[in-house]
Amino acid sequence: MALFTSPREKLLWICTALVMTVIFATLFVANPLVDFFKNQNTQAVMFLCGMFLTGLAILINAIKLRPGRAELSVWIGIAAVNLMLLLRLGIPERSHLIEYSILAIFMYEALRERKRNGTNIRIPALLALLISFSVGLLDEALQYVLPNRVFDPIDILFNGMVIAMAIGFTLCISWFRKRSAK
Repeated sequence: MALFTSPREKLLWICTALVMTVIFATLFVANPLVDFFKNQNTQAVMFLCGMFLTGLAILINAIKLRPGRAELSVWIGIAAVNLMLLLRLGIPERSHLIEYSILAIFMYEALRERKRNGTNIRIPALLALLISFSVGLLDEALQYVLPNRVFDPIDILFNGMVIAMAIGFTLCISWFRKRSAK
């Protein structure tokens, strides 16, 4: 039996693995990078570059899907909610918002693709939420034992909230797309 059900699923799992690699790599390189980029302006530019790349990925996906006006309105509303959340968070929480949102969406899409291709996965969204949350839990647990890192239970809750929002927004867009296609 093949490990993946389609080339798309394989690509989604590779992207998921890359995001997880980045998340866990930051456990070891975050402090040296923060020291290297001490200047707040430099940190803001780096964050804006990350946001730009994330927005570009969303835009490319939207062009491929060719959403109608109503769906585009939903996308803009979701973007506005996320932007307002970003403006209220500090830099570390902002990075969690981006990292765990992307992780959850890739994982959800990979599981959804697997289900579409005949694998018995009852609720891909719930499974993606649980696995992504487990990654966030492991990330924080590792910080407990690593020097120069701080274990924070609030981060665990925040990661869970971000994951739930990302999957929830994805489900909302899918529901809206199906509803407006009728």
